[in-house]
Amino acid sequence: MEKQIVQNPFPGMNPYLEQPELWHQVHNRLIVAVADEITPQIAPKYRVAIEERVYTSIADSLLVGIADVAVSYKGITAPETTRMTTKLAEPVKIKVPIPEQVTERFLEVKLTQTGEVVSIIEILSPKNKRSKEGREAYESKRQKILSSATSLVEIDLLRGGEPMPILGNPGIGYRILVSRGYSRPDADLYVFGLRDSIPTFPVPLREKDPEPVVNLQRLLNEIYERARFDLAIDYSQQVKPPLSTEDAVWVSEILEQVFKHTQQ
Repeated sequence: MEKQIVQNPFPGMNPYLEQPELWHQVHNRLIVAVADEITPQIAPKYRVAIEERVYTSIADSLLVGIADVAVSYKGITAPETTRMTTKLAEPVKIKVPIPEQVTERFLEVKLTQTGEVVSIIEILSPKNKRSKEGREAYESKRQKILSSATSLVEIDLLRGGEPMPILGNPGIGYRILVSRGYSRPDADLYVFGLRDSIPTFPVPLREKDPEPVVNLQRLLNEIYERARFDLAIDYSQQVKPPLSTEDAVWVSEILEQVFKHTQQ
């Protein structure tokens, strides 16, 4: 099957964008796109800043140990008649954990005059939902936000990993959480599946101020085309993480239809 499908072939989230080697590019482009989307709607009273969170984690891709090691012994050299050859035991090939510095970007919506942060927008990464250090770093920050007067928008476009904790049972799927600082513990949760369009959502500001809206589906489709992600995705491969049997059949049908259309 051809790789080049120039437009996002899916009605909502493209599951191929979640693959580990591609997601960081999707994440960074979406962060900038969301900032550009809301800035004209809130300026000059508010502004949007791209900030970074840095922590140390164990790399997902581990370094393979050296395959062959030459061992030499230095010191007193015995005469040829007494020199012996020592046979080394065969080692087991393993991998060792490699620490890495992780940088994750997020958005802060600030009052222009005072610099006060009124809302934070997070797009979750795989490390936030899976790895020990990444999840701990994010959950610690999340708890501080939810304990403050700052609003939180949390966007989860990843099927893999453990969802962030909320009260109740919202079901399985992608999530967008909109938690207004002035109305907690009440919050809005948008839950949608692989076959659904990504919902448009508001970004909270100060109470009674008009809220900007983010058409995340349009933004995702636009960056897919601008970044030419079709050149980085092999649609003949299986989705990672794996889909259910039913969803895998649906994805295959979608791609088959799109492929036929592009060949006409």
